[in-house]
Amino acid sequence: MSLIADSVRVSWIDMCFIRRNIPSILVTCLVAPLLYLVAFGYGLGKGMTVDGFPYIAFMIPGVMALTTLTSSFNTVATKVMVQRVYYQSFDELILCSMSPTAIALGKAYAGAVRGVISCMILYILGLAICPEMSLSLWVPVLVVVSSMVYSLLGVVSGMLANSNLTLTLFTSLVIMPMTFLCGTLFSLDAMPPAVSAVIGVLPLTHTTECMRAAVLGTAFPWVSLAVMLVYGVAFLLVARYVIERGKS
Repeated sequence: MSLIADSVRVSWIDMCFIRRNIPSILVTCLVAPLLYLVAFGYGLGKGMTVDGFPYIAFMIPGVMALTTLTSSFNTVATKVMVQRVYYQSFDELILCSMSPTAIALGKAYAGAVRGVISCMILYILGLAICPEMSLSLWVPVLVVVSSMVYSLLGVVSGMLANSNLTLTLFTSLVIMPMTFLCGTLFSLDAMPPAVSAVIGVLPLTHTTECMRAAVLGTAFPWVSLAVMLVYGVAFLLVARYVIERGKS
């Protein structure tokens, strides 16, 4: 219970910021996903079917998975890096008598909240416009898990980045390729086997498969869920190690 209480204390200021700026946060989080829906779903993909589903129904779960990545990661990574490098206010947390795990989790909560809000709005919108999409209790669970995984990745990146340039480099080399290559907007069946094998290792691929199965009612990929949880634990352990190293 002490771990949970401490992590909530760490996240409190970020939660207050979200509560006071919810309209601006919603706009910034939803502009890109809605553009994907309009441009690809109704523009490029109108009349197309993928894996037996209309393209718009196929794409919405992918955009939801993508939103958990972009909203959660960008929120946490930038804030942690700025607090640590420019304001040096992160040192105050490190000097507190809180465990590194509580600090990592607390910093991840804000990104997870943004990811959950954005994705659930997209999900409700998808249910309204796509009869092929189904109401599933698995969806909010997956959204929460995915948002926490990528928020913890944001903590790791923010702790390791020494400048805006370093963080932008990581985003360009890791986040951007995942955005377009992990099956969020297209099926991976046409990809060469070697490329598919590499893509299959990336966490967003498994997030997309789980989200699409839950939303469209297909067979659920339990292995992908296990892979997501492994990534989450790994990111938490790395974040804990980096914060502990900062204490020494």
